[in-house]
Amino acid sequence: MRIRKAVFPVAGLGTRFLPATKASAKEMLPIVDKPLIQYAVMEAVSAGAEELVFITSNNKNSILDHFDRSYELEKTLEEKGKTETLKVVREVLPKGVSCIYIRQPEALGLGHAVACAEVAVGDEDFSVILADDLIDGRLRPCLAQMQRIYAEYGTSVIAVQRVPQEETHKYGIVEVEPIGPRLGEIRRIVEKPKPEDAPSNLAVVGRYILTPRIFKLIEATERGAGGEIQLTDAIARMLEEQTVLAYEFEGTRYDCGSKLGYLQANVEFALKHSECGEDFREWLADRAKEL
Repeated sequence: MRIRKAVFPVAGLGTRFLPATKASAKEMLPIVDKPLIQYAVMEAVSAGAEELVFITSNNKNSILDHFDRSYELEKTLEEKGKTETLKVVREVLPKGVSCIYIRQPEALGLGHAVACAEVAVGDEDFSVILADDLIDGRLRPCLAQMQRIYAEYGTSVIAVQRVPQEETHKYGIVEVEPIGPRLGEIRRIVEKPKPEDAPSNLAVVGRYILTPRIFKLIEATERGAGGEIQLTDAIARMLEEQTVLAYEFEGTRYDCGSKLGYLQANVEFALKHSECGEDFREWLADRAKEL
């Protein structure tokens, strides 16, 4: 069993990064030399995705342009003999992978964004990736880890991580019954509970494998936290009908929707970069001594 279609909700305004995101999508913010959305796409493709469904808004043309061919740029690089750079540009979208772009007419929340993908997903199981959550898998990408769980159990899987109890109000929180290492069956899911009301400190992060039943459940879901249609609320309904698993992925998550998380990701990925990693490490060590 393999997930062929991946959904990327990218219609958000990115207000926490204004003015940088005034004219460009927040998902195009670079981590060293690749935009966030490219890391997300690479992760989806690593798990077997062949069709990428982007839920966009009217100010996200930079995403479309990024995954489109740039013949003028490629011609210039070819003429200048920059073969390695040309190869990098041409591999932004791997061969055999196609893109679909769907406009979200209103900013009504993650649940509504996912529902917009139904016309492209149809009756297939699919994945959802939030590019804001950049996850550096230890041995394999997060979605590829989840794909292994999905292949074994054949049901919906949600990525989770433990967070400080005082931060539960920032996340969807799950209560699980353990069924294996790092794996549990979700018994309850709550959107952004107060710390004293949270059923656990297991927080949902931006990786999901879902069955198409979620579309009808979203349709029946009223607006919840923040006046938006919450995917968490629809998943809570799904628990009444289907098994949904929570998987504690192996790796490190960077919340690139926040300035601090974004800066941390840039530092960590720069340290591992093949081109500038060693020089950056030396500079960072010297700078740390000065501070």
